[in-house]
Amino acid sequence: MKICIPTMGDEGLESMVASHFGRAPKFTIVDSDTKDVSIIDNTAEHFGGMSTTPELIRSSGVDVMLVSGIGPRAVQLFEQMGIRVYVGAAGTTSSALDAYNSGSLQEATDENVCAEHRR
Repeated sequence: MKICIPTMGDEGLESMVASHFGRAPKFTIVDSDTKDVSIIDNTAEHFGGMSTTPELIRSSGVDVMLVSGIGPRAVQLFEQMGIRVYVGAAGTTSSALDAYNSGSLQEATDENVCAEHRR
């Protein structure tokens, strides 16, 4: 399974989780089976690209997103793509993975997404 975390840098498991999902400069992807770590640049629409951020993530074969916070539109797009989203990730990529594996992150719902992104 591939798990993706929006990050501030390209330090792999030591990268800090980005607080704003769509504007994260990088995405760190961890394969939970092989433990391989890859990093992709955010080339989606917020950074001048043509695709939405969920489309960019889907093209990398991601199954799960771990985010600090996220807006309802992005959650809806991920749901349509079959990608599960969990909120509350913080600290490093490694600590976000630990929180996910221990069951401490909440699956994204209408009640726990970023209210400022409702339009």
